[in-house]
Amino acid sequence: MDEAEWQVRVELAALYRLVALFGWTDLIYTHISARVPGPEEHFLINPYGLYFDEITASSLVKVDLDGNILQAPAWNDSTGGDTEYGINPAGFTIHSAIHGARPDAKFVIHLHTADGIAVSAHKEGLLPLNQHSLTVIPRLAYHDYEGIALHLDERERLVADLGDKSLMLLRNHGTLALGPTAAHAFLGIHALERSATLQVRTLSAGRNGILLAPEHAQAEVRQQVANHRPDHAKLPWAGLLRRLARESPGYDA
Repeated sequence: MDEAEWQVRVELAALYRLVALFGWTDLIYTHISARVPGPEEHFLINPYGLYFDEITASSLVKVDLDGNILQAPAWNDSTGGDTEYGINPAGFTIHSAIHGARPDAKFVIHLHTADGIAVSAHKEGLLPLNQHSLTVIPRLAYHDYEGIALHLDERERLVADLGDKSLMLLRNHGTLALGPTAAHAFLGIHALERSATLQVRTLSAGRNGILLAPEHAQAEVRQQVANHRPDHAKLPWAGLLRRLARESPGYDA
């Protein structure tokens, strides 16, 4: 593979390790993907069966938008034999839909966290309760639950609901973020997950006396988010990679 693909593999493996470090995993049942640089519509996703803290740049699976596995490295299993893992079918449905429709979606993160699922099942969705949620709401879309995402015809509806947004609550299911870089995708999912946790904690005290952000402040934050510098992700991403080097080395192998 060329240097550009290897760099994307390293960044995607870093995302998997970070999701594990932040405690956002659901065993093996969520997924993060990245578009492979080049004219072909190929993307990388996790081998279905590895835990996120086991994933490395070289262990990722390359697929096309039709679901054909183009490269699936063998992995040494607990018996000492080599196992070639496939991919999560529901993961393929969701990620192929977004990569196929959104050229700006270089990285896509989908999670099943407790707080994310809780808010996804809240009739009112994400509420304007705090500064974190106010920065998320202008970027947030919703997609109604249709069952486990095994039917490819759901892709059209998922993409239509996503529109031009970069964050999504999949109703009764979980959270999703996309971005032009690994850094943007991670900061997006971090903001959405943080907002969900803050909402769960706030509403745990009861609805009486809950203070929503004033309308004028919501409008101000919408404008501020629209004018946000595109390079804002560089500083926290560099720090996150330093943390990985200390706490989860080897992802770039």
